[in-house]
Amino acid sequence: MSLQIGIVGLPNVGKSTLFNALLKKQVALAANYPFATIEPNVGVVEVPDERLPELADLTMKTDKLKALPPIKYALVEFVDIAGLVAGASKGEGLGNKFLANIRQTDAICHVLRNFSDANVLREGSVDPEQDLAVIRTELQLADLETLQKQHQPKGAASKDEKAKWDTIQEFLVQIEKGQSLNCQSEIEKLVAKELCLLTAKSEIFAINVDEKDLMKADEITALFATKLKVKKAQIVVISAKIESELATLAEEDQKMYMDELGLKQSGLSRLAFVAYETLGLQSFLTAGEIEVKAWTIKKGMTAQEAAGVIHTDFSKKFISARVVSFTEFMNLGGWSACKEVGKVRQEGRDYLMQDGDIVEFMIGK
Repeated sequence: MSLQIGIVGLPNVGKSTLFNALLKKQVALAANYPFATIEPNVGVVEVPDERLPELADLTMKTDKLKALPPIKYALVEFVDIAGLVAGASKGEGLGNKFLANIRQTDAICHVLRNFSDANVLREGSVDPEQDLAVIRTELQLADLETLQKQHQPKGAASKDEKAKWDTIQEFLVQIEKGQSLNCQSEIEKLVAKELCLLTAKSEIFAINVDEKDLMKADEITALFATKLKVKKAQIVVISAKIESELATLAEEDQKMYMDELGLKQSGLSRLAFVAYETLGLQSFLTAGEIEVKAWTIKKGMTAQEAAGVIHTDFSKKFISARVVSFTEFMNLGGWSACKEVGKVRQEGRDYLMQDGDIVEFMIGK
């Protein structure tokens, strides 16, 4: 399942510095993902998951295999969206390219400037609240234009057509009030998806701060959750400059540098995790002697749908799924021990997958 986050921001807020760090990190990942074709404007980050190394230690049978290491984390792709300026909705700057690129993403990552380097000109950036207001206004204006182009169904319109038109009218009211769309019902989600409405996309916020302010991340998160009127879980306090430096270091040196800064994870890893959570995603795991892997699925997916994430044929030819929770798998010591004490559950196609399920799918011919 491809997960793409569009990185947006006004000029000189640190967006390019952050994205360059993403590209450097992507190069380091290339050996583990040799068949991934990544466009030049896309950077890839692994979603942190402490369960995978534990699984590898348990299931990998030889030191040679462990040395590869055949651990495949869930991935998030970050797309570098063309720079935005006021008037983008009318084609100012690279406005048309900006809007076309962002329509294809699953969510928006707003990079907001909160660092004090006087050598970096602001170029339109004022403060995080006003910068976000500019970006949201352009997204709202673009959605307003899209909605105004829709036509009322004529003649004997179906129930579904009437419901879609009523939803469009409700959206117009919200946008004209300067509000982003808050899609709750299935029909609202459907219309927003069909029309590629920008303000209906999930948002995360990267507050780009000075290195010295990283130690105050919790305080800054709480402050901007209030100022921006968003949830704390949507915010990541990050130093794009530090991320750029980390991306050039070997793994051991990265750990030492982060220890000096008092960080447990890089900002990019935290950003990937927040994106994962914001979009309502979870992972199921596969564990064998030559590879352990996290597979991305939406919360609420069935076993049959999850099998299709591995291969579309698996969904069509699904028979059943053998499932063990991560905790039981680790406590008991693997597949064989779990089978001996009856902890391997045989689940059908409608089983709702849980985060951390370790699964073997039974597939027909």
